[in-house]
Amino acid sequence: MLASRRLRQVLRVDVVLINLLAWGFALVWLLPFIGLFMVSVRPYGEVIVKGWWNIVDATFTMDNYIKAWSYDPYSVSGGYINSLIVALPATVIPVAAASFAAYGFSRFSFPLKSYLFLVTILLMALPQQIVVVPLFLLLKNLGLINTFPGIILVHSAWGMAWIIFFMKNFFDILPREVEEAARVDGASDFRIFYKIVLPMSLPGILSASVLQFTWVWSSFFFELIFLIDPSKWVITQRIANMKGTYLVDWGLIAAGSVFAMAVPLAVYMLLQRYYIRGFVGWAAKG
Repeated sequence: MLASRRLRQVLRVDVVLINLLAWGFALVWLLPFIGLFMVSVRPYGEVIVKGWWNIVDATFTMDNYIKAWSYDPYSVSGGYINSLIVALPATVIPVAAASFAAYGFSRFSFPLKSYLFLVTILLMALPQQIVVVPLFLLLKNLGLINTFPGIILVHSAWGMAWIIFFMKNFFDILPREVEEAARVDGASDFRIFYKIVLPMSLPGILSASVLQFTWVWSSFFFELIFLIDPSKWVITQRIANMKGTYLVDWGLIAAGSVFAMAVPLAVYMLLQRYYIRGFVGWAAKG
């Protein structure tokens, strides 16, 4: 009895320590975002003099947001439109194509299957800088440099490898009895995938979509190389160019950064349930 009570006390202390550590890490992780938000809602001069952490007699204003939204020629509103034009198809296309490929890797046997999947895994480890020169030459020959279809094609191809890996692991944990029963009833492989597997895979598909959308939305390097015309710049490019020649207005840049974070954050909050379920499936098999 005494040993049992002591064990419960030790476990309780462990839980408290783990919670304290978790809250400590969360606070440290959130600190830069809190600082960014405070800089965005206060006048630049006040932040320089007092520091963003000092809120005594602080002045809060939305001027930085209003200025960033219509900042000429790198307005956030224009960046929103261009980023959506790129991010939406660059999410739908690779998720759809990679889901077909992942289902093939998960359910069917074909020559060189293991080697092809190994190549897919290796492609995930390549840094973007290695492929940028051949991609630039390829897009130039195709006449797709400085075009939205060009950058959508690049992001779609770049996202295929990890989405195939992600979705294959998700398909692997789905029960196969329903598919086998449908096959006995005469359903084709495509019908089984479309009518049975796809609805059951909704958490994984939405989870992959959220991740791909977030990475494309936050991307900067590919856009820096392949989008040259300022009118086609996405939001990440515009924020980088909001700095002035002689003075960097950090309040303006902070407001633009908050605008840029708002969309992926909203998508995550909207699809959080599927996102977590998809990751649980991936972690269980991966």
